[in-house]
Amino acid sequence: MPKETMTAENFQKLDELIIREKETKGALIQVLQKAQDIFGYLPLEVQQKISKGLKIPMSEIYGVVTFYSQFNLEPKGDYLISVCMGTACYVRNAQPILDEISKFTGIKSGETTPDGKFSLLACRCIGACGLAPIITINEDVYGRLVVEDVKEIMEKY
Repeated sequence: MPKETMTAENFQKLDELIIREKETKGALIQVLQKAQDIFGYLPLEVQQKISKGLKIPMSEIYGVVTFYSQFNLEPKGDYLISVCMGTACYVRNAQPILDEISKFTGIKSGETTPDGKFSLLACRCIGACGLAPIITINEDVYGRLVVEDVKEIMEKY
């Protein structure tokens, strides 16, 4: 399972962040990003604390968190695998690559393995269309892929 992040120490960091940023106009997205860095995701308790600290309604916070794809409501695995499904990648057979990764990990897009090692995400354009099809695993980028590349890449992790 992913390591516990809902600690008193992390909530103290969040309190300090809110105090530092509460007077900054338009600080919500920055606070959410930093809170996600602290906790690994944005559980309801964290959103409520931000809401109270920044005096922003929960409905607005939830709207921002669910609108922007970089925010996570559930914990992610140690390795976040993002498969680009933008137009260039899709027409160059990204779907079979996603299917192969899904088969290898035993999870579908949007899921995390029970051991917390991998999370899989089919995402919009990564912005490296010249390398299509492309995947990222955390900060590592793999481009011009074919299905046969998947096993070797996954075994590295």
